[in-house]
Amino acid sequence: MKLDFTNKRIVVIGAGQSGQALVRFLVERGATVALSDLRNRENIVGLDSLDELPVRFDLGGHNLELFEQADLIAVSPGVPLDCKPLRLAASCGIPILGEIEIAAREIEVPIIGVTGTNGKSTTTSLIGEIMQSWGRKVFVGGNLGTPLVKACSAAYDGVVVELSSFQLETIDQFHPAIGLLLNLSSDHLDRYPDLLSYYQAKLELFRNMTAEDFVVLNADDVEVCRLTTDLKATKVWFSARGRLVEGMVRLGDKLVWNWAGANIQLPLSELQLSGEHNIENAMAAMIPALLQGCPAELAWSAVCSFTGLEHRMQLVRKLKGVAWYNDSKGTNVGSVLKSLAGLSSGVTLIAGGKDKGGDYTLLRPLLKQKVRHLILIGEAAQKMATELSGSCEIRLATGLESAVQQAYEVTDSGGTVLLSPACSSFDMFPDFQARGSEFERLVQQLPAGEAEL
Repeated sequence: MKLDFTNKRIVVIGAGQSGQALVRFLVERGATVALSDLRNRENIVGLDSLDELPVRFDLGGHNLELFEQADLIAVSPGVPLDCKPLRLAASCGIPILGEIEIAAREIEVPIIGVTGTNGKSTTTSLIGEIMQSWGRKVFVGGNLGTPLVKACSAAYDGVVVELSSFQLETIDQFHPAIGLLLNLSSDHLDRYPDLLSYYQAKLELFRNMTAEDFVVLNADDVEVCRLTTDLKATKVWFSARGRLVEGMVRLGDKLVWNWAGANIQLPLSELQLSGEHNIENAMAAMIPALLQGCPAELAWSAVCSFTGLEHRMQLVRKLKGVAWYNDSKGTNVGSVLKSLAGLSSGVTLIAGGKDKGGDYTLLRPLLKQKVRHLILIGEAAQKMATELSGSCEIRLATGLESAVQQAYEVTDSGGTVLLSPACSSFDMFPDFQARGSEFERLVQQLPAGEAEL
C-alpha cells in the first residue's frame, strides 16, 4: 500500500547515500523533511546537493524534539534501531520505516530480493545482466549502491535489489516475488548480540512471501537448510556439490537445470568468472530468470559474458611475476575464505580494518595451507595477530601504504598479493570502494623494475 507523504513531518535519520535519496524522494512527494545525523556537515559526502531543497538539517547530533514531533521516521541502512532517538520515537508510537520499505510501497512491478552473507552484489548484478539481455528494463540496486527509492522515478519491467541485514530490519509489508538466500556465515557481530539474531534479520526477506512466490536457496549451506524449513514460498534449490534431484545442480563440468520437466545442461568451461563461489553465484542468478521463462541459453550467455565487479577479486596488476588482487569487498571471514580457496599457495594476504566481531580463527587452516605472509592493518590488527598466531608469518603495518610496500618486498615471483580484509573499512576509509581504490593506486605506483610481466 502506497503511503501519502503530503504535509507529513518526516525525519530521515542517517545522511549517507540512501538518506539523501530518501530526502529527495520525500520532498518530491510533499513532505516536510528534516535530515538528522551525528556527523557534522564537513564529514558527510554529497550533502551540498540537497541545499536547494526545503530541508531542515539536524547535524552534529540529534535534536530529540524533532523525533518526538514527527509523523514518521525514515531510517537509513546502518543506523542502529536501538539508538536513543529511535527508542524515543518508538516510545511515542511514531512509525519507523526503512528506505527499502518506503520505496517498495511505490513499486508495482515484481521485485527480486537477494540476501546472504557473501555473493550478494555479484549475484544481484548477474540477475540484472540476464534480465537486460532478455530485453527487460530492470532497476538494479539496493545495498549494491543505488538506493531503491530511485527505482520509483522511472518505469521498469522489474526490480532486482540487494538487501543487507540492516535494510531488512526495518521492513513491514515488503513482499518480493522471488527471494534469494545465498549463504549464511558469521558477520556483523559488532551490531547483533549473537549469530542467530543476524541470521533472523536475513530471514525477514521472506516474512510476507506466499506459496505463489519463489525462494531460491543454497542446498549446500547447513544454516540455510536448517532455518528455512517453515517458509511458505515455493523452494527452488541450487547445489554446487551435486546434491539435488530438482533445481540447479553442478554435475562435473556442467550445470544442470532440472525443473518442471526441463533438463538443460550448460558447460562450465564457458564461464569467465573464476572461483567456486562464483559458480554458486552464477547458479543462483540464473534461477529467477528461468522461473520467469527466460531461455536458458540466453541467460547462460549473459552470465558467461560477465567478468566480475570492482573490488571483488579484481586483478589490479601483474608485476615481476606477482599477481595483485583487490578484494576490498571481502569484509568478513567467510568472504576471505572463499577468495583464498580459489588461489594457489604462496599468497601474501593484506587484512584488517574495523573489527566486526568475527571469529578470525576460522582462517587458520587456509592460512597454513596457502598464505606465506599475513600483513595486518587497522584497529583489528592486534586482535587478528593474536587469534592467528602460528598459522603463517605475521607482520603489522601502520597503514595500507606500508602494507603494500611490505607485500612488494616479501612476495616471490609466482606468488599472489591479495587485499581481502575480513573487516569493514570505517577505521581508515569511508567505504570499501575507497579502500580498494587506494590499494589499486598504491599498486600501480610500484616500480616495475626491468620488465613488467
